[in-house]
Amino acid sequence: MADIKKIVLAYSGGLDTSVILKWLKETYKCQVVAFAADLGQGDELDEVAEKAKRTGADQVFIEDLKEVFVRDFVWPMFRANALYEGNYLLGTSIARPLIAQAQVEVARKVGADAVSHGATGKGNDQVRFELTYQALAPDLFIIAPWREWQMQSRTDLVAYARTHGIPVPVTKEKPYSSDRNLLHISFEGGILEDPWAEPPADMFVLTRAPECAATHPHYVEIAFEAGDPVAVNGEALSPAKLLARLNDLGGEHGIGRVDLVENRYVGLKSRGVYETPGGTILRAAHQAVESITLDREVMHLRDSLMPRYADMIYNGYWFTPERYALQSLIDEAQKPVTGTARLKLYRGNVTVAGRKAPKSMYRPDLATFEAGGDYVQADATGFIRLNALRLKIRAKLEGK
Repeated sequence: MADIKKIVLAYSGGLDTSVILKWLKETYKCQVVAFAADLGQGDELDEVAEKAKRTGADQVFIEDLKEVFVRDFVWPMFRANALYEGNYLLGTSIARPLIAQAQVEVARKVGADAVSHGATGKGNDQVRFELTYQALAPDLFIIAPWREWQMQSRTDLVAYARTHGIPVPVTKEKPYSSDRNLLHISFEGGILEDPWAEPPADMFVLTRAPECAATHPHYVEIAFEAGDPVAVNGEALSPAKLLARLNDLGGEHGIGRVDLVENRYVGLKSRGVYETPGGTILRAAHQAVESITLDREVMHLRDSLMPRYADMIYNGYWFTPERYALQSLIDEAQKPVTGTARLKLYRGNVTVAGRKAPKSMYRPDLATFEAGGDYVQADATGFIRLNALRLKIRAKLEGK
């Protein structure tokens, strides 16, 4: 075992990190600093500092990173319309690089020589955390308790916690785990491990059930500048406040629930249930503004790269040269994406009701079915003939 003097633990106050804090103290016999990032967990952080101290933390740091999270991580990802495996808006994935980055900064501040996290050896988060550590601070020793200790399950952790007087947040009334930030809340484990079982109705936090949402539609206008949302219904808002506003609107109308089985980076399939109300609205709005402001070939090129970009985020490659390079292309492509989308929210659905832009590429005089405009329909004859030439040659070769 390495001779460690001080460890900074990414601490949430949940079962895993609470047990880990105590285990680190007992195993490494050194100072342990608990670090929690406020990414919009709400009242979940209210008692984190006190709980960490009671569990043995020598120091506790809680940093408000909500604006940084949305401005520097969520917005760049949304410029790409990133979606993993066609469904997942990457709410957990995009948070991990920021938590690990801030954790490294705390480690530098307090003179720690090691960092630790609560990710299991079966999941994606261990990769996301550790790729960030090694990209930003390769000299720090990494401690992954789930890959070191003898405990094999959360049942073992519950027993350890009760033996050491640590409160257990997973109960019979809440037989699953959750992870929350401003972009979403995720649920997994416990009763959700059966992919045939429908999630319990009382599990959801951010959204009403669509069948229980308002019986009348609600219209909302979202303004964008260079691909980033900047205002809701004409009111300019900071990134975190804008996303929070749309979370409230989307949740009220039952928008953003997703139940999926995804492919983890380590090779396992995993069932997750997600609530992403604001993000679901924003993606639809962003695509609406793009539809009238982006050049066709630029849009198609970006869209062809989106799955690769989504994989980078899902797998933890945020601080990598390939992500930086692709982000530069995405951001260049987003420069003309300035305009406003009008959306109709109704019982779990988001429908585009209108879009406008000061420099719209949509030309009614060209698109109209009425007479007039600069488009000469006869020009299409040569266009079609040239594009069909290879097909005609092939048909003649095959004797058709």
